[in-house]
Amino acid sequence: MRIGITGALALAAMMVTGMAGAQETIVEKKVFELPSFTTQSGRTLKQVRVGWESYGTLNADKSNAVLICHFFSGNSHAAGKYDAADAAPGYWDAIIGPGKAIDTNTYFVIASDTLVNLNTGDPKTTTTGPASIDPDTGKPYGLNFPIVGIRDFVEVQKALVESLGIKKLALVAGPSMGSLQTFEWAASHPEMVAKAMPVIGAAEADAMLIGWLDVWAAPILADANWNNGDYYGKAPPLAGLAKALTAVTLHANHQDWANATFGRRPAKEGENPGKTLADKFQVQSVLDNAGMARAKLSDANHFLYLVKANQLFTTGGTSLADGMAKIRAPMLYITQPKDLVFTADAVERTLKAAKDAGRDITHVTIDGVRGHLDGVISMKQAEGAIRAFLEK
Repeated sequence: MRIGITGALALAAMMVTGMAGAQETIVEKKVFELPSFTTQSGRTLKQVRVGWESYGTLNADKSNAVLICHFFSGNSHAAGKYDAADAAPGYWDAIIGPGKAIDTNTYFVIASDTLVNLNTGDPKTTTTGPASIDPDTGKPYGLNFPIVGIRDFVEVQKALVESLGIKKLALVAGPSMGSLQTFEWAASHPEMVAKAMPVIGAAEADAMLIGWLDVWAAPILADANWNNGDYYGKAPPLAGLAKALTAVTLHANHQDWANATFGRRPAKEGENPGKTLADKFQVQSVLDNAGMARAKLSDANHFLYLVKANQLFTTGGTSLADGMAKIRAPMLYITQPKDLVFTADAVERTLKAAKDAGRDITHVTIDGVRGHLDGVISMKQAEGAIRAFLEK
């Protein structure tokens, strides 16, 4: 079933309110550690650590838990603020909180950082990946870190969930790379997932996405400072990583947004972009500045490992058909028709696979000028559909 939803864009910096709007929802970042973890590739890692946070209260029989999985460049900060003075709340604050679509008066919501999380320079992010110290050598793993996939992200989350005594999740949900984790959870652990809500994603990385992810990664590989991943303690490939993040930002948006926001204006008023190669249009300047700011808090090898994890993804790890056959949970599938990352044809293939497998799937679309990014900043539009899905 397809439901069209219209409405104004949710504000990315929407304020978080508590009951009756009296207080901010203040959250605490915690750290989960596994003494050892064996990846799907067979490598055993010691002292695996990921950050996590929660909203709401776990009930007595531990039946009200919801897991939120984050997007490629995100972390566990899905809702609330760490401090009332924070400039903005977590990315899905519009739908997570007291009285909201995923109501924390009812649900205990968990969100965790993934393995190889991008944001290694953010003190509120904890992750194990190439930049981490290998306990056996006392040095960063670098490219000696094993290849990990979406299933590995899920297995670490499963260990976290089980450490809290939770045996079944009322809902697993997430946008973009979070949707891949959602599909994987539903296929790999169907007994633990009551309902699933994948957003702005698809159940398999197709050839076009694999190619685009390669384009994202290319600036890092072309930066001499990358040095085949051996740059810890040396100059990092900051320029390449910044340009890679610029590519991600542009791809995650839409031409409607770019044309309306920047048009053909020069970076500086009165400057002529045709004068020299160094003179830019405003869109170039803004994207480049944002990419560099983000690069200073990120790690290039982690970026490359995330790219590989996304390229390798097929729900269930075998084929799209086999993956869908394993899913038992009803699904609310939320997409944006203007999405340039997970395109309309990829969405249709996912829907067809679900239908062919006899899955219970409701398809909802959201509107906006941002394309892929609307699945992060415009989710307020889907509030009614989410409430109805959870109440079913």
